[in-house]
This record gives sequence, structure tokens and C-alpha cells, in this order.
Amino acid sequence: MHLVIQGADIETSDLKALAKLSGAATIDKLDDQAFRLRDAQPAAGIAGHCAQARLDYGFVPGGRRLSDFRLLVMDMDSTLITMETIDELADMIGIKPQVAAITERAMRGEIEYDQSLLERLALLEGLDVSALQRVYDERLRLSPGAERMLHKVRAAGIRTLLVSGGFTFMTDRLKDRVRLDYTHSNVLEIADGKLTGRVSGGIVNAAAKRAALLEVAAGLGLQRGQIAGVGDGANDLKFMAECGVSIAYRAKPVVREQTTYAINHAGLDALPWFLSAESD
Repeated sequence: MHLVIQGADIETSDLKALAKLSGAATIDKLDDQAFRLRDAQPAAGIAGHCAQARLDYGFVPGGRRLSDFRLLVMDMDSTLITMETIDELADMIGIKPQVAAITERAMRGEIEYDQSLLERLALLEGLDVSALQRVYDERLRLSPGAERMLHKVRAAGIRTLLVSGGFTFMTDRLKDRVRLDYTHSNVLEIADGKLTGRVSGGIVNAAAKRAALLEVAAGLGLQRGQIAGVGDGANDLKFMAECGVSIAYRAKPVVREQTTYAINHAGLDALPWFLSAESD
């Protein structure tokens, strides 16, 4: 096993301390924000040291390569992008705090996702459809490191699937913008140029995200070990449970506790080094 350490500011003293704790043989620089401690072993004190130094860490099997994976499945809101789309739509009519509070409860797993989405959408009834374009143009930002991460996984021949409880208005545009292979999200119901406060068709909840992953994986003939997933909320756990490697990105505690790795401090470009500590 190799211990991969990532962060915006990695001190030599921290690397030496972690090498001593883990019994690592050597320290290799992977890039400016990632190091590999070869032949390391789990040990008490590693997690605490990394937390205090604001570093992300993970034990990666030696010999595993990025190209061993064939599909990366991602959540959209607060994962691939920095915002919660529905919260920003609510801000257009001055009710962001009310909607954001419901979003937060759902992401912590305190209320069912379907219930939370229906409650939030009902508050948006009558919102002009032009607000969608404004949110996309003015507020949608990719998460730090997202483009670098996507470039690296594409270069390794990995397909990308975006599964979102957000809306096709955003996912369709992101698909073209960052060259995603597949997307699956909610379709907003619109009448006379305004949101009705409902979705067309079924709600894309945790079960629907999982089903979308399984459908794409079956079509590509993939096994679980060839799939990686990244998300931040409780409604991502079902699809990440179908992944050989799962990564929590700036996630809620309930998610971090159930995933292979967690990125709490670095950007999304940390993801490939948790899939492979070797250079392809």
C-alpha cells in the first residue's frame, strides 16, 4: 500500500512525520499538491495529523492504475459545481434561506430527498424560466480542480456520468461545456414560461441515481471494480455503494463515514491520485 497525501500547502515536516508514523520506505512527489509515501501501513495518529495540517490522505493499493477504471460517476451540485442550483433559483425571488434550510436537511439525511425536492420546488412556483439562464450564466462555477480532473480521467479513457437531483437545464449545458459522456437529472415542468413547482416524470433521487449508474455500467459491460464515484450528500450514497472506489468531496459526515476516501481540503484534481498512486 502507498499513502497518498494531498493538500494546498504540504510541509516537508508533515511528510516526514507521516512517513515515520506509517513506516513508509520513500516519499515521491506526484505533483505540487500530492505526494506518495511508498510501502506505508495504517497507524494511529495519521488521521489526526492530517486533520490538524489540513491534508487529505488515503491508502492506495500498489499497482492500481487510473486506466483500470472505465467509468467515473459524479454528483453535480456542490460536487462538480460549487453551488446548489435550487438554492440559487430561490435567491432570485428572495427565498434562498428557506430553500437552503430544506436542502441542508436533505443532504444530512434528516428528511427524504423526494419530500425535500417537492417542498423546495413548490416554493419556486411561478418563477420565470429566464431565471434558469441567469443562474447558469451568473452563478454556476466548476469546483476547484474540476477541469484538470476531467482532463486527466478522459486521457485515461474513462467515461463520465453526471447523476443529479438538479435539472436538465444545467446538466445538458455542462455536458457540452466539459465534455461529459452521460447525464441524468430532473426535468422541470414549465407552463407559459414559468415553473409550475413540479417535475416532469419521476424524481431523480438516490435510487434513480443508482439505477442510472447500473444502466450505463451494464451497457459498457463494466464490473464494480471498474467504476469510481464522487458525491457530497446522503442521496449519493446508493450510487457510490455500486462503485469500486467512492470519494466524498467536501461532504457531510454521513457520507465521509461510508466512502473509500474523502477530499476535505484539496480540489477535485485530487481525485485521480486516490484512484492510482502510479503514473499511467
